[in-house]
Order: sequence, then C-alpha cells, then structure tokens
Amino acid sequence: MKSRTTTGVGVISALAGVVALTGLVTAGTAQAATGCAVTYTTNDWPGGFTAAVTIQNLGDAINGWTLGFAFPDSSQKVDTGWSATFSQSGQNVTATNVDYNAAITTGASVSIGFNGTWSGSNPQPAAFTLNGVTCTGTTTNPSPTPSPTRSPSPSPSPTRSPSPSPSPTRSPSPSPSPSPSPTSGKPTVAADGTGTYRTVQAAIDAVASGNSSRKVITIKPGTYREIVTIPANKPYITLQGLGSSPGDVVIVNSHYAGGNGGTFNSATAFVSGHDSALTNLTISNDYVEDGTTVNQQAVALNLNADRAVLSNVRLLGDQDTFLINDSARTYVKSSYIEGTVDFIFGGGTAVLNDCDIYEKRSSGAPITAARTDAAKTYGFLVYRSRITGATGNTTQLGRPWGPSAQVLYRESSLSSTIKTSQPWTDMSGNSWKNARFFEYKNTGAGATVNSNRPQMSDSQAANYTPQKYLAGSDGWNPIG
Repeated sequence: MKSRTTTGVGVISALAGVVALTGLVTAGTAQAATGCAVTYTTNDWPGGFTAAVTIQNLGDAINGWTLGFAFPDSSQKVDTGWSATFSQSGQNVTATNVDYNAAITTGASVSIGFNGTWSGSNPQPAAFTLNGVTCTGTTTNPSPTPSPTRSPSPSPSPTRSPSPSPSPTRSPSPSPSPSPSPTSGKPTVAADGTGTYRTVQAAIDAVASGNSSRKVITIKPGTYREIVTIPANKPYITLQGLGSSPGDVVIVNSHYAGGNGGTFNSATAFVSGHDSALTNLTISNDYVEDGTTVNQQAVALNLNADRAVLSNVRLLGDQDTFLINDSARTYVKSSYIEGTVDFIFGGGTAVLNDCDIYEKRSSGAPITAARTDAAKTYGFLVYRSRITGATGNTTQLGRPWGPSAQVLYRESSLSSTIKTSQPWTDMSGNSWKNARFFEYKNTGAGATVNSNRPQMSDSQAANYTPQKYLAGSDGWNPIG
C-alpha cells in the first residue's frame, strides 16, 4: 500500500469571479467562499483506497458548503463516506456538509473522508471547488483521517485465554482486504517508546477539550493493557491501528462487574465523545468466566458516543461484550464480535453491516439483549452479516432486556448454531413475543421459518434499511 497527498496552492478572491473547472461539479450555495485550500490524502491498495480530505476556509466565514472535484479516471468511485453527504455523477463528485460541520470560520478547517474503489488507475483529483470557488490556497501538516476499511479477517485474539474453536459448520468469513497502510513518521502511540506517547490514554488526554476537528491517534502494533476513555467533551477522535490486521493492535484489560462497580463500569474502553471512530484494532476484555464467581459481566466496549463508526475492529469478551447505550448511534462495518451471553446489548441504535458474530460458548446463549425505548423506532440491525457458533442448535438471536426491544436480522447468513425452533427467548419478565423482533430474507442452516420466528414483509423492510436506522433527526448517513 502507498500513501499520497495532493495540496492546492495559492489564494483567490471571489471578487475576481468564480472559476468554473471543466468537468467539475460546482454547485453553489447562498454563501461563496472567498478563498480555500484542500488537502487530499489517500492510502491505496489494489482495487481500493481510503481518502482523507481537509478543507480550510481562507476567506470570510461560511455556513453551508459543497466541495466539488472530478476523478481523473472513469473507474474511480466513492463507496462509503463520512462527515459529509457524498454524491457522484460520472467522474464528478460532490460532498455537502452535514449539520454539525456546516459553519467554517475564517482560517478554520473541517475533515471529511470516504472509502473508494478503482480498477484502471487511481490518480489524485487535479482541482477542487468550495461553493463554486476554485481552491488554490495551501494548508500545512495534513493529517490523514482514517475510514472504514474493507472486509476484516476475524480470528481469535492472541491475548485471550483459549476459547472453543469455531465449528466446522461456520460459514465462510469475508475475504481479507488490506487495511490502511501506516501513517508515515512517528506513530502517536507506541508501547515500545518509539511514539509520542506510550499509552492510548495518554494520547487521548493530550487532545484539547471541545475540539472541533478530527484528531487521529495512530497506534503502533502491540498490546496495550489499560483502561481507555474518550470523554464526552472530546469529540472527533479516531483511534487507528497501524498493523496489517485488527489483531495487531490490542487494547485489553481484565475487568468484571463483581469487582468494578457493576456491568456499566466493567469495560476495557469507554467511548463517549460524539463522532468517535475506531478502525483496524481490537478491544478485548480477557476476564474469563470460570463458574466460581458471580456478576460475571465483562464489557469490552461501553459506547455512549453518538455517530460513532467502527470499521475493521474486533470486540472480544465473554458476557456483555458490546454495550450500546441509549444516546448512541453507531455504524459497525466489516468487524468481528464474539462473546457468550447478551454480548450485543443496550438501548442505543446500531447497524452491524458485513460483520462476523460468533457465539463461543458450547452451551449457547442469546446474542442480543436490546433495551430499545418504546418511543424509538429502531434498535439493532444485523445486516448482511454472518452468525456462527461453537456448537449446533444452541444459540438464540436475542432476548428483550426491555419490553419494547427492537432487533432485526436482515439478509444475513445464520449457521446451524442457531436454535431453529425457538431463536428468541424471554428475559426478566419481558416476553419476546411482545418485543419487536424480526427476521428478513436470512439464509443458511439456521434460517428456518416457523411460528416462533416473526418475518418482516417486503413493505415493512423498506422502512428498516441501514440508512433509516441511523438517520435520526440530523440525517446522519455514514454509509454513503
């Protein structure tokens, strides 16, 4: 893989007129930019790339913007974008602000990005426009913004105690694709002392409270045994593993509810800053249930952050691996999640797209425990993912932690680990029959249909897409 950067040069004024670039989309808004600079950085691999784009306003303050550029090669396509709404017509691309980054004061910058594909070649765009004005200014010290990478390679964490191996019936994992190549220069975090900081938490602590632009913390391969917290007053933080796979960077601790103030305090990582991103790394709680203790919940990731994106990550635990709290919306792409009981749980909204979910306990248990509020339409969507387990006919799709729990398994592969006759079960006096549990067009040995398996109709399914789950009131669309 290789990393490349293109930066505009010079400054222009709107008084000199809007320069229309041939082949570029230059959609204007109510406010024109009087000067701008764009830094475009890519990490490339055969057939795909990640692009990080920094836009700096060198003129008067604006509130509302559209960035335009043209791909030089007709094979180049935008796949998945974030922090902007992307559209493409032929080789022309536009990126329009979302609500929280519409305003750019004089001299300020915003960072956006996307995953893309190519088949012919992947040259850099030659020019950019902001609100119809050609960007010819300069920026300094560009910092790549990582993005969801494509297709993880699920595998047991080397730091965990042995657990049951996947059964022979486990459905094929997605083909691995390269992760973004390491950022050039010194990593932000390196346990061996070659980075700016030795711990992930020290790097987070160094970020100023109330930051308004993306801060990328790169992490050198290694094992980081610590408790990591991204607080609510530090949004736009990305933790990016620099290894060739998510198993190369492992953030791990052994923390369980009985000794640490209950389930909610038992996590290895607490992520609360909105627009957080985790990519190409593992978060693990390696506490192992041994049958001799009580309160054995041991959370790997406690997520309070709204608009969080997890890509090419592994979340490893036993009971209660991944907690999505009420205030959170999260998009989890091409990742791996394993556990034993209720290991995807909470009252938030989550879309798990192209993920591998593995029930590792030989006796099976429910995968999800949703606590969706009755006023919320959407809870958990497991979309085009693969569900496997250590043994056959033992694993349940979920149970209702709250009476109005909402879970949909859609177009996913359910292996023979699923308990086909009764894949939903009751919890704490809440009947699964009163919850909003559905399946839609699933396949595999565990995807039979009977009276205990409510199926969503085609007309219903039209309103239960990944985009609709995540849109909220602000129209958030990390999927592109």
